[in-house]
Amino acid sequence: MRAVITVIGKDNVGILAKVSSVCTKYNANVIEVTQSVLQDMFAMIMLADISSLNDDFVKLADEMTALGDELKLSIHTMHEDIFNSMHKI
Repeated sequence: MRAVITVIGKDNVGILAKVSSVCTKYNANVIEVTQSVLQDMFAMIMLADISSLNDDFVKLADEMTALGDELKLSIHTMHEDIFNSMHKI
């Protein structure tokens, strides 16, 4: 099982580290990351293995949302199954 985590907002030092540390707290293994900085805007998509989570997925997603609020970023965490269903033609 995997999760797709997206982050969008004004660029700042340590965004990747802070998002990764929440993944570490929940034992979500970061598999792949792509990020871009366009002028002062930060955009990132992260794929994380959540098959060995040490807590509920909803708690992970809620903590990511709270981190986004704290950093004034949009952080969205979606289970891969939902992501695939939304993007299926």
